[in-house]
Amino acid sequence: MAHSNNPTADDFKKDVNQAGQQAKNDLQQGAKKIGDNVRDTADKLSDNQGLKDLKDRGADAVQAAKETAHDYVERAREVGGEYAGRAKMEAERLYHQGQQRASELTHYAEERYDEVSEMVRRNPAQALGIAAGVGFLIGLILARR
Repeated sequence: MAHSNNPTADDFKKDVNQAGQQAKNDLQQGAKKIGDNVRDTADKLSDNQGLKDLKDRGADAVQAAKETAHDYVERAREVGGEYAGRAKMEAERLYHQGQQRASELTHYAEERYDEVSEMVRRNPAQALGIAAGVGFLIGLILARR
């Protein structure tokens, strides 16, 4: 489950899909409104004033569409920047977490190596016997393949 301080790629995807759906709905509503305005104006074309009204409404509709498109581009740019910032922070967090775990693993391996080295120094015959036994078992396993 995603936490509010630790968004996942699925959370980002859902947010982008929601923003896209909202933009789609807004554009559909705007297109419907423009279509309704054009129909109303076409009904009034019985005289020259209707033609002027159509021209004015068309120019207004084009301007409104440009402004709406500009608003959506700006919003998309903001959301994209926000998601990029979140993704960068998450990548940095994971990178530092990986470095920390690698350091811990290195420290653990060094401790185990020191313990094994000390054991071999104290009991060289026993260490040699263990190594020969392990080698024999590996040889048996590989020979069966």
